[in-house]
Amino acid sequence: MERTRRSLIAGAASVGVVGATGCLGGGGGGNGGTDGTDGTDGGNELDTGEYDCDLSEPSDPDLEFRPVLGDPESDVVVQAFEDFTCGHCATYKLDHFPTIREEFIEPGEVRYEHWDFPIPVDETWAVPVASAARGVGARNGSEAFFAFASAAYESQGSYSGEAIGAAAEAAGADPCAAIADARFAAYEEASMSDRSEGESMGVSGTPAIFVNGEPVDTYEAETIAAAIDEAL
Repeated sequence: MERTRRSLIAGAASVGVVGATGCLGGGGGGNGGTDGTDGTDGGNELDTGEYDCDLSEPSDPDLEFRPVLGDPESDVVVQAFEDFTCGHCATYKLDHFPTIREEFIEPGEVRYEHWDFPIPVDETWAVPVASAARGVGARNGSEAFFAFASAAYESQGSYSGEAIGAAAEAAGADPCAAIADARFAAYEEASMSDRSEGESMGVSGTPAIFVNGEPVDTYEAETIAAAIDEAL
């Protein structure tokens, strides 16, 4: 795969190396909001902004939904554990993931899976944004999930109900449904189940990338590509 490796090296050089150590778990404090809410119960009133939403608690969320891209039958499985409030996860998703997608996912060489790992860096938003993303994916498919995720990461640091609605619209999904999923943390159980799986695999920070169950040293595209090449 010499063409792939050359293009990845060039891409990595243009992006640069930014904080490959990632966001570390630990104290569970985060830098949550100043209103005392944690965003994981019905008490977190989201500002819906331009969206005139009559929010009600979602019923029967699909907690089994797993965001997957690529070839579902591939022998090479890439797992990415992310926290939507981790700045390093935003760097990974926006700067490095597109290269992995182009070179390995779109050609169908790997099965790529998203897994939630709310540290949380921000207690107010980690689970709500993850819930909104999963709801978008469960209703509209994995492509919509990943489109929402990228749009959401672009709003990181200024999350709001309106930002979640805008990310849903960018993914071709219902903004009010996404805001409701966030407000009521509809997919919290699924996110915490993902976190438990990550902990059993040794995850302590995000983003954490695994190829066929083996951890990748850093989240840069070049490093991930080398691990995938070895597994192919």
